[in-house]
Amino acid sequence: MEASVDEHGAGPEAPGADGQRHVPVLLDRVLALFEPALADRDAVLVDATLGAAGHSAALLSRHSRLTLVGVDRDESALRLARTRLAPYAERTHLVHAVFDALPEVLDDLGRERVQGVLFDLGVSSMQLDEDERGFSYARDAPLDMRMDPSTGPTAADVLNTYAPGDLIRVLHDYGEERAARRIVEAVVRARRRAPLRTSAELVALLEDAIPAAARRTGGHPAKRTFQALRVEVNGELDAVSAAVPAAVRALAVGGRVVVMSYQSLEDRIVKRVLAEHTRSKAPPDMPVVRPEDEPDLRLLTRGAEKADDDEIAANPRAASVRLRAAERVREAA
Repeated sequence: MEASVDEHGAGPEAPGADGQRHVPVLLDRVLALFEPALADRDAVLVDATLGAAGHSAALLSRHSRLTLVGVDRDESALRLARTRLAPYAERTHLVHAVFDALPEVLDDLGRERVQGVLFDLGVSSMQLDEDERGFSYARDAPLDMRMDPSTGPTAADVLNTYAPGDLIRVLHDYGEERAARRIVEAVVRARRRAPLRTSAELVALLEDAIPAAARRTGGHPAKRTFQALRVEVNGELDAVSAAVPAAVRALAVGGRVVVMSYQSLEDRIVKRVLAEHTRSKAPPDMPVVRPEDEPDLRLLTRGAEKADDDEIAANPRAASVRLRAAERVREAA
């Protein structure tokens, strides 16, 4: 399966660097899914990928007894979210962390169980709109791609220092790029002359390296390589693999988890985790299923839900979204 590029909007309706307004993806559906878990009660929800807090602001506005724990690895996102959520400051806790630190975040706040966890995965629209971050192949910028610019290697570091075999693995596994070997051969030749530093340099290299037949299908020839580098730089799949099970464990009975993915690699992880908790653990030939073998989650979506044509027309970055949701129906054994 080919991965979709996850250029989506995860922020509020606030102007971005390009003057456009960031619209939360599937906002009405997210509100509806959380409604039974949050309405008319004291509740805690974790927005594990806070961004500029579009979803969180709407949830806090709708539920006057809701306490929000907002997590983001990007300090600039937290600053914007803090302004956006100022009217609800007494009911918010904002934390600078990667979302796979969810258990530690909740422990620090003295919260063992929560009524909701929201993930809006991938790169946010405001990160795409900040040219200096280097996430977009449509703008020339330094090859950075770090969601937390204060730490870790950049995309340029990956391109210029990884062994060829490791680069092939990154492009193949995280970008599902069929021309990974040809691209890496071109990268190695280029970096012998001078390090690759900008997105424009990389895009030009990719346009030359990818065969013409492959360039005619599947969108922009750079999209899979840019996705792969971003996933590698930010350790995204490892974080998803740790964070979604942690979110499930943190749910109180009746609590709900909602996950929006924008590329197939993330969605597969989410699908697998939820499937593990929504099927019986009893052997197939067991005549009576013990209570402890019953599923502890109930799926709230049939497969992965997508944005409809109206939403995509209003917000093109919603085109690749895949939403899955589940509710805890009993305590895990």
